[in-house]
Amino acid sequence: MPRKETSDPIPKDLYDILACPVDKADVKYTKDKTGLQCQKCKYVYPIKEGIPIMLPPQMQEKQ
Repeated sequence: MPRKETSDPIPKDLYDILACPVDKADVKYTKDKTGLQCQKCKYVYPIKEGIPIMLPPQMQEKQ
């Protein structure tokens, strides 16, 4: 089934199941939709080429 073109960088079925890896809270798109922000700890996880990088903050610094 072809993917519908939308303004969201991540398919809705994937977005609906994503959660912060640190505290398991819901995430929402940042205003510019280049990342996902945890609604509890407020950490931002980047989205690169349509792929959310859901590594905890301390692991992202090592990348």
